Amino acid sequence: MRLTGVVLGVLVAGEMAMGGSFGFAAKALIPRPMVLSASWQLQDAGKVAEGGAAVAVEGYNTQGWYAAVVPGTVLTSLVNAGVYPEPMYGENNRPDKIPDSLSRTPFWYRVEFKVPKEYAGRHVWLNFDGINFSAQVWVNGRQVGAMKGAFARGIFDVSADVKPGKKAVVAVLVSPQPHPGDPHEHTIRDGVGKNGGITAIDGPTFLSTIGWDWLPAIRDRDTGIWQKVFLSATGPVVVKDPLVTTDLPLPKTDSADVSVQARVENVTDQVQNGVLKGGFDGVTFEQSVEVAPHSSQVVSFDPQTARALHVVNPKLWWPNGYGPQNLHDLHLSFEIDKKVSDSKDLSFGIRKFSYSVPDSENLTISVNGVRVFVRGGNWGLDEAMKRNPRERLEAQIRLHQLANMNMIRNWVGQSTSEDFYELCDKYGLLVWDEFFQPNPADGPDPDDFDTYMANVRDKILRFRNHASITVWCARNEGNPPKQIDDALRVLMKKLEPARLYQANSADGRGVNSHGPYHWRTPREFYVFNEAFKTEIGSISVPTIESIRGMMPERDWETINDDWAERDFAKGAQQGDKYPEIITTRYGKIANLADFVRKSQLANYEAFRAMYEGRNAKLFAPSTGIMTWMSNPAQPSFVWQIYHHDLEPNSALFAVKKAAEMVHVQLNESNGNVEVINNLPVAMTGKMHLAIYDLDGTVASQKDLDVSAAASAATKVGVVEWPAGLSVVHFVKLELRDADGKLDSENFYWTVLPEHQDDLTALSQLPAVMLEVTVARRDVVGKSFFDVTLRNPETQVALMTHLQLRRKKSGARVLPAYASDNYLSLVGGETKTVSIEVATADLKGEDGIVAVDGWNVGIAHVSLAKGTVIVNTDAEVEHWPITGLPIISSR
Repeated sequence: MRLTGVVLGVLVAGEMAMGGSFGFAAKALIPRPMVLSASWQLQDAGKVAEGGAAVAVEGYNTQGWYAAVVPGTVLTSLVNAGVYPEPMYGENNRPDKIPDSLSRTPFWYRVEFKVPKEYAGRHVWLNFDGINFSAQVWVNGRQVGAMKGAFARGIFDVSADVKPGKKAVVAVLVSPQPHPGDPHEHTIRDGVGKNGGITAIDGPTFLSTIGWDWLPAIRDRDTGIWQKVFLSATGPVVVKDPLVTTDLPLPKTDSADVSVQARVENVTDQVQNGVLKGGFDGVTFEQSVEVAPHSSQVVSFDPQTARALHVVNPKLWWPNGYGPQNLHDLHLSFEIDKKVSDSKDLSFGIRKFSYSVPDSENLTISVNGVRVFVRGGNWGLDEAMKRNPRERLEAQIRLHQLANMNMIRNWVGQSTSEDFYELCDKYGLLVWDEFFQPNPADGPDPDDFDTYMANVRDKILRFRNHASITVWCARNEGNPPKQIDDALRVLMKKLEPARLYQANSADGRGVNSHGPYHWRTPREFYVFNEAFKTEIGSISVPTIESIRGMMPERDWETINDDWAERDFAKGAQQGDKYPEIITTRYGKIANLADFVRKSQLANYEAFRAMYEGRNAKLFAPSTGIMTWMSNPAQPSFVWQIYHHDLEPNSALFAVKKAAEMVHVQLNESNGNVEVINNLPVAMTGKMHLAIYDLDGTVASQKDLDVSAAASAATKVGVVEWPAGLSVVHFVKLELRDADGKLDSENFYWTVLPEHQDDLTALSQLPAVMLEVTVARRDVVGKSFFDVTLRNPETQVALMTHLQLRRKKSGARVLPAYASDNYLSLVGGETKTVSIEVATADLKGEDGIVAVDGWNVGIAHVSLAKGTVIVNTDAEVEHWPITGLPIISSR
């Protein structure tokens, strides 16, 4: 549940399903929760001689303490205080600059605040949404409780410890996980090293922070009060653990059965009689309840007991691309003598998941009776130091929506937070959610069964109402220990009977993981046996601006240990081999700008094929694919569709292209032209195929009739290559529906079979001077820049890249959401791209569009209008020739 912080008890009118009226009088108002996010202080526990009984008292001397960030980690607070440099820049994260001893150091957190007067006469609760790893909690000199595990809440009754209207002091002694381990340092010489280690033995924690091949060790292992802290007040009966389930009479979706339950707990010494009430969208229900002292009971509602819960013509929740993400707001309250004792608000979606189909034994996810081809991405950590406020997280998830993805895998449960699930609900991203065990080769089994299961149980109870959660998975690339597996199966049957429990992310019903994770040619992505691929990846180089933003200038033109710290080294990604791959395929690397330019070609080729290869066998047998990874936890050269600074590279737009709901593609393994129809209805139309020589002239073209079955890949024809074609050439596909509307288009650079993998002739493309115009529109806090590109020449303009910048400062505006990018235009072609940003992110400046590309310039007529510039930093000729050598210094 998300505590909204609004005043509850607003009058709600409507007839009761069980008779009577549903409403609240003004006297039913309950106080707002009070979020404790300001004025926290932090100190190394070794420097604090006193215990909690003294630290948690008003007037305690905190001279020398640091201002603390809450929510946040210890290291975040110390970086903000200037004790340590920014770890995610250059090689600042090395242990000679930030000591690894932080991972073994307990810290005190302390805050003073005034308890709201409105809490008088009520039970007062101190709530912690998450502390890593363990904590002792003191209030006004008394220890009120303890916590253990990063993913379990702490809720403490402090009614006897605080006085409404008076000051209170909270002190929390936070200790790191018991086994922080000894991390491997990422270097050119040694590579990224072994994944994980002993941290896994502690179970419910950020075990990845010991270091992985996508993350160096985080020196405090993300120790701290990393989630929200708040004070709340209730009456004598508390509403807990609500659950909403929905069912549809498939194949019909014209009605839905909604069931609601909640636990009501009496926290007093007296019997309490009251009414549990609920309502959403005009649907209301209630039930009288007697609760014995210090006991609880589950109260349930369903269409048999509350007829209004049979909803006619429901508004359904769909994953991205399949329909709208309709959500419904449920309000539950427990009233005693018409006064609200406690209430809970949550949103839910009406939808039905299923996991099998009659014609396949493979895991096949259907939503509301429609097969969904899973196109997703893996998240290791949302951010290396958990510095991920809701605004940033929303941008990350929205970029997945923009890429036409429909699932995020919460790898080993490392990104578990309320905002994460709420935003996945909002943007239609299904969640493959996991608990806290890595591949058995990456760390031992948890040694504290009770703590592990307590964190698992609380995670399920807290988040199970979210529409987006689709699969609960016990372990990454391995089976959980029998004791945990047995307990999970019992827990799922009790708490989550409608969702799939998948024991192993790499086995069972056609599910497979294990990469590969390095760059491969497009045709290689078409060769596979498994149906549902949970991990497969490629190197994914960011823009030149992003690279320069993550390391000092001395490291720009040398592949060194700074690059290794950012994942570019020996390992599953094969960073050590990548420069030679680029050189062989596209030509010798001149400098960083040339490396980035050529890598965007490589990004696009690999990531498009990663998804198109699976498209080619849509539901026969392929049912899902998730790239490793879509979101970077730190500034990186690999495994991402956008950078840590939120700028997409070409990989995002390659995925966006391949993941269209209706899509036309060239099968790069056999030359077939295919239409991929993800919709549950057939489509008809026409496809235009054009082949261009390297000089941009049309070598051949033809039209083909299309009749594409629902939820299937359809072969339209085979490309007939004309005689005399240049070694490197281009293929352009256009798919139009029966009314002539453009449904999909695609553009490929390919080579003759006898010159396989040699695209060096692309260097012969002359510069194309595009005509570019920009028009701005402002709509309710958002600014849209409509960029029209026209190629007035005959040659192809390859991989045209647009950036929106603030005109005066020249800084990029991020996040920015472009309808397309890295575009290729044939002679005479015109395209329009819309770029959306928050108006506030322009910081009062005008916007200007910077343009670069493989062989792209800008006509002078465009420059004169002052809305477009050439991105000279991205031009190879603008910089000296360095050859970008690889040098090991450690």
